[in-house]
Amino acid sequence: MALPALEAMTPNVKATAVKTAPRRTAFVYVPNGMNMAHWWPETVGKGYELPAILKPLAAHRDDFNIMSGLAQVSGRGGPDGAGDHARANATWLTGQRARKTAGADIQVGVSIDQVLAEKVGKQTRFNSLELGCDKARTAGACDSGYSCAYQFNLAWKGPATPMPPEANPKLVFERLFGNGANAEEAAARQKREQYNRSILDFVLEDAHALKRELGATDRRKLDEYMTAVRELEQRIQQAEKFKLANIAPVARKDFLPQDYSYEQHIRMMYDLMVLAFQSDSTRIASFLVAHDGSNRSYPFIGVPDGHHDLSHHGGNAAKLDKITKINTFHTTQFAYFLDKLKSAKEGAGTLLDNCAIVFGSGLADGNRHAHHDLPIILAGRAGGTVKSGRSLEFKQETPLCNLFVSLAERMGAKVDKFGDSTGPLEAIAQNIEVGPRQLKLDSGSEWKRRI
Repeated sequence: MALPALEAMTPNVKATAVKTAPRRTAFVYVPNGMNMAHWWPETVGKGYELPAILKPLAAHRDDFNIMSGLAQVSGRGGPDGAGDHARANATWLTGQRARKTAGADIQVGVSIDQVLAEKVGKQTRFNSLELGCDKARTAGACDSGYSCAYQFNLAWKGPATPMPPEANPKLVFERLFGNGANAEEAAARQKREQYNRSILDFVLEDAHALKRELGATDRRKLDEYMTAVRELEQRIQQAEKFKLANIAPVARKDFLPQDYSYEQHIRMMYDLMVLAFQSDSTRIASFLVAHDGSNRSYPFIGVPDGHHDLSHHGGNAAKLDKITKINTFHTTQFAYFLDKLKSAKEGAGTLLDNCAIVFGSGLADGNRHAHHDLPIILAGRAGGTVKSGRSLEFKQETPLCNLFVSLAERMGAKVDKFGDSTGPLEAIAQNIEVGPRQLKLDSGSEWKRRI
């Protein structure tokens, strides 16, 4: 079973933790854009007032930057016309235009997470981790003549090779904490389930022996880690029990936790990412919380309407209020993720200190299918190479790929050019003066430059 980084593993870890801890990066996608009037702060720099959608992140305001002005222009229709939701997903991490086809001749580009996986992923057990909350689709016709492969995948290993996200927490857990041999994993899983035992029962003797060799700090960290693993395992087991008790046998194969608790499903996936980073099983992850164009309803927060239907709000105040509720739900779950990363101590800092997490969407205002001024958050300090806690404003149409070039360098995988990049975003490591934002949102949900 993979372990977190312990002081016993590295001599003088307290003195060198900030410099030697591995850096991790993750990309978290939420669908259909935002109610932009409640997303952008009024000022740039530090000390800005959190708008409504960002208020769940208040406890972490010093741990992230909110970034305006970034664009993925490859997502725009141009001669291809409709299909913005498929393009939003396909271009977000690739910066490349997707070929409009519903057939097998799909073509887009390699995504930045897979560029990193190729360059630095071999240092860990898994090159990368791809997660989602939707059942994977790699073929078929979806948005306006685009293949479903574009709309249901973030990660692309090659221009025609998507990396389907795994949506079943149980399978991800088994992948992270199994022994890697499929036949043995299946036998061990069957034995555990038959005797109602935890995966920790099989390593408990070794864990107790290890603890006798550790200092007080490492013993506490090991206890916290194993408790987190067990709590997640119990939640997954509870989901399985629900399936057996409430789902017809013919439907069990496709059952996911979201079918009775979307929030629980999202949080399980966030927990799995934390454990994967904490145990250094991987340093690169992507999480498709929901595919763009998703028409999921959110009755548990008072929004029984479909999300995609609402995103075409036409300026209707009631619909915009419901979009704000959905957006706030997603930032609340992201705050949970940051809580978990920040609570995991790593040397003199936290796991979050050594991460660079990109959270956002491939659309801004969903009503206009806007692919500029994208809602983007960069959380974490990437091992001290990012200054956080600020609202940053970039020149309009600045490629989102510039951020990816900057993150690649911080991950030890320098790339001179990616997608439509024009250079790195130096501002993420610089001090920014406090001042008024140069862009203002009008009643039509369109950004205009102040005169």
